[in-house]
Amino acid sequence: MTEDLILANAQLVLPDETVTGSLRVRAGRISGIDTGASVPVGAINCEGDFLCPGLVELHTDNLERHIQPRPKVDWPHAAAILAHDAELASTGITTVFDAMRVGSIPSGAARYGQYARGLSRELWQLRAQDALKISHFLHLRAEVCSETLTDELGEFGPEDRVGLVSIMDHTPGQRQFRDFSKFEAYVKGKHAMDDDMFMQHVAQLRGLRDRHGDRHEVEAVKAARRLGAVLASHDDTTVAQVGVSAKHGIRLAEFPTTIEAARACHENGIRVMMGAPNIIRGGSHSGNVAAQELAELGYLDIMSSDYVPSSLLLSATMLGQIWGNMARGLRTVTQTPAQAAGLDDRGALGVGLRADLIRFRLRSGAPALNGVWSRGQRVA
Repeated sequence: MTEDLILANAQLVLPDETVTGSLRVRAGRISGIDTGASVPVGAINCEGDFLCPGLVELHTDNLERHIQPRPKVDWPHAAAILAHDAELASTGITTVFDAMRVGSIPSGAARYGQYARGLSRELWQLRAQDALKISHFLHLRAEVCSETLTDELGEFGPEDRVGLVSIMDHTPGQRQFRDFSKFEAYVKGKHAMDDDMFMQHVAQLRGLRDRHGDRHEVEAVKAARRLGAVLASHDDTTVAQVGVSAKHGIRLAEFPTTIEAARACHENGIRVMMGAPNIIRGGSHSGNVAAQELAELGYLDIMSSDYVPSSLLLSATMLGQIWGNMARGLRTVTQTPAQAAGLDDRGALGVGLRADLIRFRLRSGAPALNGVWSRGQRVA
């Protein structure tokens, strides 16, 4: 018989409030919740630490960073996947939608090739071996400004656990890089381009957008429906762009770049996700709207760690302090992203839900983790 796990004398973070209590786990599910500071025999005394659902991460580039830790360095993929999985577990993330780009440019000044189909197969092989600590889904980032998007999307099927498809458009001079100088600095720094190479790259991207962009956008919408995935927009900047997103049936907006776009998203029933580094740094590294400004206006729903996994929990506790409501802050990284992704078995403390849990306390304003459980098994 499997013994119950009991976590007692904790600040239980419920969807709308925080209460002192205990939580019981049996067979990977939450089997009971009680209030009060008592510590039953055999229970773990949490000593007043926060106990909340495991974090749900909808957009992270962290796996890409592990498979290519330096430009033109291809790390062994199995080792990279395992290191990525363990790193996320160590930061309190128990469900992740691994972002993988689909849509490649095999020629030109800043060419890049296909990788998502092969990498995802390696990920699922490790999952089949029960080698992963946390729950993984795919987030296909569909780059419309590319040559091969339709073919790459066609390689995925319903068996691939594709939970999200986001429509990406990185044409220079709009959306994320509306400030052309920011785009120039980013690309030249990343690819070591001189002025001539950079302008050739810009011309190539704009040409691809003109030739393929509209068709690729339609194909991405079709692929999301075929795969049973949630469809997301990326870097909406104008009210008109949000209107197009709404017509596509999009209900999740990743990183809108202006207040106007975020407001329009809420008016159209589209949840707004922003990057945790934006909150922590006090602004966008691309010069776009500050996430804290959207939080104060009531236009922020979900946080993503983006490129720093440890930022997810920190951003949520910062929001809890900004709003004066820790439960509301933590909801941006637990229940709301789970709901946005269509996962109804996690993201909250409730009887019958998955026992994905984290225990932490604040030290000098920063969350310090004291335990992470996935399906009731300690993973960090």
